[in-house]
Amino acid sequence: MPSRPLILAAALLAASIPSLAQTWPTRTVKIVVPFPAGGPTDVLTRVLAEKLGGQLGQPVVVENKPGAGGSLGADFVAKSPADGYTLVMATTSTHSIGPYMGKLAYDPVKDFTPIVWVGNATNILVVSPQVPANSVMELIALAKKEPGKLNYATSGIGTISHLTTELFASMAGVKLNHVPYKGTQQSIPDLMSGQVSLLFDNVMTSQPNIKAGKVKGLAISSPKRSPLAPDLPTIAEAGLPGFQSLTWFGLLGPANTPKAVVERVNAEMNKALALPDIQARFTQMGFESAGGSATDFAQAIQRDSQKWSKVIKDAGVKPE
Repeated sequence: MPSRPLILAAALLAASIPSLAQTWPTRTVKIVVPFPAGGPTDVLTRVLAEKLGGQLGQPVVVENKPGAGGSLGADFVAKSPADGYTLVMATTSTHSIGPYMGKLAYDPVKDFTPIVWVGNATNILVVSPQVPANSVMELIALAKKEPGKLNYATSGIGTISHLTTELFASMAGVKLNHVPYKGTQQSIPDLMSGQVSLLFDNVMTSQPNIKAGKVKGLAISSPKRSPLAPDLPTIAEAGLPGFQSLTWFGLLGPANTPKAVVERVNAEMNKALALPDIQARFTQMGFESAGGSATDFAQAIQRDSQKWSKVIKDAGVKPE
């Protein structure tokens, strides 16, 4: 039978949960963005932080802690107090890819509490004007006709663009050569000139080059079409049923973040994501809003981790 002190402690803890929900936050809340300032994730986090601060009645500030593919910022939050005042805008790279590309200082599951799935970003499969293919099936046929001849650009080994292309090659049954760059933008001139043949590029940044005829857009990697490129089919529609690749991003706290805090942040973020101006901003930047429960988010992270860890293993991808 539990001792009297343990019973009292349990009663006090239970009583504190609704109390915490009513009083938190009493000071500034910090959201760590584990990437440089000015990028899409950073910009959207700042827009959402402003909305969230107004709803919570306390300032919500954004702090950039870039480095090591996002793992430095994620590790900082993993080691922060689990009081709801330090959160991280995590992404596919920090939690569904990074853990399978080498040893990290944190455990992506045990060291975090999922709070809310904020949204997704998607990519367009673009090819050089020199590539004699105007559809996904024509590209696959060309790659099968000349195995290993087509080069594909990425923003680096183990990035989402790298793994997306490996997934594409595997599902299409073709062999492609990887040419990693330090960033996607560095590869664009080579794509335009034909030195590399194809690239999975962000839906927003690729559109100007497609419209200018500098590259050809074949299909989009998401499970549904994008409002930014409504005429482009999905890759699944274009000939590879079941193909999809999204970059998710969402809020997590350190392990053992109080349930009351998780529920409050989740509820307020879902309200913010439903606002017309936030929806418009997401569309403008090539993002889709997500939302839902903390459980929905945890399950999405798990599904993505299983998917990309298999791609990494099957393709023999090794860290640099």
